[in-house]
Amino acid sequence: MPAARRGRGTWVLAALWLGLAAAPAPAQDNSLELAVKATYLVRFAAFVEWPQAAFESPTSPLNLCIAGGALGPVVEQAASGQAVGQHPIAVRLIAAAAHGAGCHILFAGGTSQQSVDTALIAVRREPVLTVTDLPAAAALKGVINFVMQAGHVRFEIDEREAAAGGLRISSQLLALAVNIGAR
Repeated sequence: MPAARRGRGTWVLAALWLGLAAAPAPAQDNSLELAVKATYLVRFAAFVEWPQAAFESPTSPLNLCIAGGALGPVVEQAASGQAVGQHPIAVRLIAAAAHGAGCHILFAGGTSQQSVDTALIAVRREPVLTVTDLPAAAALKGVINFVMQAGHVRFEIDEREAAAGGLRISSQLLALAVNIGAR
């Protein structure tokens, strides 16, 4: 099979696996939007490479931390029984993000104890895949930021911010992003 055709097949497989072929998440149907975002949060892990030192052992959990927002229970359901390689996914609902807290993925939704900006700053330059759900005008966003386009949940990726934390994002995931680069 020619390399170009293999590449396209990989992209299509990644799109289907991530759920882009699923139904759109209209803004008025918040439960469907939350389910799509929760699925993305769980599935992003398979497309990110963390430094080996980010895990205590080859089988220690991949900690998906949720700081604020309504995603917690939906993410817990989506992650139930899931693993990335030998790392089972453990969902942790936290009030505030902190340096060295052990999160591998952090959804920063803002809490009464901590703003989204403060959460992002707390883990900046650490091997943490930060994910936000902020408007385009926001000064700080996560490595991945959810955006709504034509009633569908999409995401943008800041590849430089990921690299600054020692994370490598798969080209398959980068190909699915609506915007790549520094924001």
